[in-house]
Amino acid sequence: MRRIRHQLPRPLRALARTGRHRPPKRPPAARAAGLSALALAVSAALLGGAPANASGPGAGPRLPSPPGGENVRVLVFHASAGAEPPTVDAGIEAVERIGRQGPPAEHFAVDATDDASVFTDPRLGTYNAVVFLTGGGDLLDPEQEAGLESYLEAGGGFVGIHDAARAEPYSDWFTGLIGARPTATVPGTAQRAVVEIGDRDHPATKDLPVQWKRPDKWLNWATNPSGSVHTVARVRENTYRPGPGANGWDHPVSWCRDYDGGRSFYTGMGGTPDSFREADFRTHLRGALLWTSRLARADCQATIASHYKAERLTAPNQPGTSDQIGEPHGLVTAKDGRVFYIGRGGGDASAPVVTDWNDPAVGKGEGTVHVWDPKTGKATLVGTVSVFGNKGGGDELVKNEEGLLGIELDPAFLTNGWVYLHYTPHSGVDRTTRMAERRVSRFTLDPRTNKLDPASEKVLLKWPVQVHSCCHAGGGLAWDSKDNLYIATGDNNSSRFSDGYSGNNPQPTYKGVAFADARRTAGNTNNLNGKILRIHPEPDGTYTLPEGNLFTGKEPDEGGGKTRGEIYVMGVRNPSRISVDKKTDTLYAGWVGPDATEPSTTWGPAKYDTFAAITHAGNRGWPYCMGNNQPYRDRNLPDPSKPLGWYDCKHLKNESPHNDGLVSLPPAEPNNVWYAPQGGGPDFPRDAQGVPSYQLSEQKLLLPWLKGGGQAAMDGPVYRHDTAATGQGAWPAYWDGKWFVGDFYDGDQPRHALVMDPRTAGSGGLPAHAESLDKIVPVGVNGIRNLMGWTFGPDGALYVLDYGRGFFTSDAKSALWRVTYTGGAPTPRPAQLARTGREAGR
Repeated sequence: MRRIRHQLPRPLRALARTGRHRPPKRPPAARAAGLSALALAVSAALLGGAPANASGPGAGPRLPSPPGGENVRVLVFHASAGAEPPTVDAGIEAVERIGRQGPPAEHFAVDATDDASVFTDPRLGTYNAVVFLTGGGDLLDPEQEAGLESYLEAGGGFVGIHDAARAEPYSDWFTGLIGARPTATVPGTAQRAVVEIGDRDHPATKDLPVQWKRPDKWLNWATNPSGSVHTVARVRENTYRPGPGANGWDHPVSWCRDYDGGRSFYTGMGGTPDSFREADFRTHLRGALLWTSRLARADCQATIASHYKAERLTAPNQPGTSDQIGEPHGLVTAKDGRVFYIGRGGGDASAPVVTDWNDPAVGKGEGTVHVWDPKTGKATLVGTVSVFGNKGGGDELVKNEEGLLGIELDPAFLTNGWVYLHYTPHSGVDRTTRMAERRVSRFTLDPRTNKLDPASEKVLLKWPVQVHSCCHAGGGLAWDSKDNLYIATGDNNSSRFSDGYSGNNPQPTYKGVAFADARRTAGNTNNLNGKILRIHPEPDGTYTLPEGNLFTGKEPDEGGGKTRGEIYVMGVRNPSRISVDKKTDTLYAGWVGPDATEPSTTWGPAKYDTFAAITHAGNRGWPYCMGNNQPYRDRNLPDPSKPLGWYDCKHLKNESPHNDGLVSLPPAEPNNVWYAPQGGGPDFPRDAQGVPSYQLSEQKLLLPWLKGGGQAAMDGPVYRHDTAATGQGAWPAYWDGKWFVGDFYDGDQPRHALVMDPRTAGSGGLPAHAESLDKIVPVGVNGIRNLMGWTFGPDGALYVLDYGRGFFTSDAKSALWRVTYTGGAPTPRPAQLARTGREAGR
């Protein structure tokens, strides 16, 4: 290996002095004014040839901007305030080996030194990137740090490895360069842990396993840098012993950002000599070096919270009107950028609410359809439908969640103007039996009036629902790439009569209809409630059934006539929001669980709100099994208060007296994400029959990034970045393929982007990586506090509905928001690549 010594040029050596004055980090102009005369002289000598106000011959730039050139060179700096770190030789050897790897266009030369005077030598400008393979402590005097600053300001690259985070402990600027400082506790021995790779596009991580198992000495951070840096990898704390100062589920280990004119990459890995002999770690380090030395482009801005702007698009309604927004309940974007969003049926606080079943107007409300137009920046009410469901709050036998529940636009909407609405018309209510009709209808938006034409309604599909009790109506709609329409329906039953557990109580009934037995609905193969249906709408307003649904409707089993061919997924409770990734046609759904706050050794799991990536028709378990196939206890007549046997998730039987479908059901399939008040992914030891213990003391939380409490799962989209179609404000390609999951409530509830392993996602595999969106889709009093729907528009921006602060109504906080990206393009710019004409990694 080549080790070099650098010596200050004579004019600068004459200016050398002692002292550790470290001015705070400031903007470049302010910082230049505050630096000592000597530090300013160093900076001027490196960048401009003379101090400020100097003139005369020889005052020209000495550090090129950006530093380095096509003859790419990397400097490894390996000084230490104490003994030389044991990783130095292995690290230098690894960097030299990396410099010879790959095609010739990606090769670079390597020099190594422990002489800090290199940072005041104009020859520093010949290096494309500098690597700090150092120990901790004070390594640079003020002039040398000023030289490193000048190098970054000129556009240089920096890579810090492991204990480099302990270097220059008194320098705010160096803290910013690194991104975070470790806690005082020094890790002892190496431990094997799982590293989650969140960035699947950066050259440092794109070729690594999604879940990377490796040993290292893991640092804890005094202040978590997430949101201020772009994290490309995290270490999973529940796979090792993090010790004092642990950071929790969000434990960054490698990150990058554009800093002070240059590029900075830091990895907390590389704490052992063996790390540098590991092929995957060298791959990681190689990608970092390609980006910092300008041989490759990368987006190191994509997750920095300040690069996102959340903007409220709708104003509060005028008093007594719904001119801007109804009771928010769903949204969809048109290909021309217009956003269509619906109101369920509750008006503002002044709107009448009728709860008396003797009154013909009981539950009557107005479902609203609004359009926000990006060309005008204004919202318009384009249609209303008279709905049942406006009964306000209160007891489950009073309130109701029916109404206008879902909206979609025809794939050819810009041509035909067809709008699909999922709703419960008030005209379909039987006040005697307290039954209603749910329907999916197609309407036409008249291009002349910009209004929905009520006379254009064509009812595609309708089915009965009980409305004696609340809740869980579902409502989502989504298309796949084959123009099949998915319809999410809730089981619409009360869980009050099962103490918040399975919801399988055959009592009580109203007019012969059991309203607390989800085996009548979600668990019934002959009932369309508690399902996700899949149909293919036809131009004449009818529909056909695509192949591959769970049933054909013609099964001869058990005498025949006991299945519905529209069912794609059964066993879901309240799927208010669904989405389909048209690139893969994977269906994504989330649904709300029952109300039990703790697991019961008698009845089974607590309330689990659930998210699932669904790649094929199947049974997701409710009301028999939840989570990763955790069973409930059966109950039945004559005494539903007495527990019967545990459900067998693989061999389910529907033995409810209210079942008119098959007794033998498809097996329950495990789900990807579930969370309870205790946290995310509760799991328990199981006995020989596979029944969990349901003992809180034995509970293990498989998804530590999740918290529960008040829960209402709100599935979001999978983002697909389209460079050709997206506009200004589009979210960057970093988010491509990530699945957005959230909860109605903010605080500790989920608002995350997930990386799923495609090999296991469809079979209930846990997320490989989760990243919080709380700082990007802002939470809190003045943020998007009650998330009621979210989707990406054709412009690549995220559109979000905030429900407001009161239930069954709209209020001043009910609003449509847009979240845009302002961070700019990946760096370095194409013209600044070290070897122009190529864009490695892009």
